Amino acid sequence: MMPGTSPTVAYVGLGSNLDDPIAQVRSALRELASLPQTQLAHASALYRSPPLGPANQPDYINAVAELHTTLSPVALLEALQNIEQAHGRDRHGEHWGPRTLDLDVLLYGQTILDGPRLRVPHPGLAARAFVLIPLAEIAPALQVPAHGPLSGLLAGLDAAGTERL
Repeated sequence: MMPGTSPTVAYVGLGSNLDDPIAQVRSALRELASLPQTQLAHASALYRSPPLGPANQPDYINAVAELHTTLSPVALLEALQNIEQAHGRDRHGEHWGPRTLDLDVLLYGQTILDGPRLRVPHPGLAARAFVLIPLAEIAPALQVPAHGPLSGLLAGLDAAGTERL
């Protein structure tokens, strides 16, 4: 990290359901730990969840990572997209279809962004068990910008099908 610059705590969602998803997510966690100006502070356990999109695809393996970074939100997004590309991510496939690796900026401190390339908090965060459950594992007291306490989001959550590995 840059000396003298205060890092921001960012949370990244990881998911994969192709080409050995467990290995894809574990490899991506190692790559997150080596991002410039970034430290991997915590990573959740891995979770299996049913696909969000088309049902005719394998279950997903998901995790959440806590990063301390001095990268800007968009620079972090670009770094995540570079990791996805290195894992063979095809961005021209079916929306919510199968993928080798999906990395999402879930939260970037208490920042709220609604830009053309990046929306933070992630638009689907508040309703997705495969994000909220691993997020609560590593940051149970988290306050989610524009949503309030993570515990409140978890209280009304349908977690059916999401299981810790």
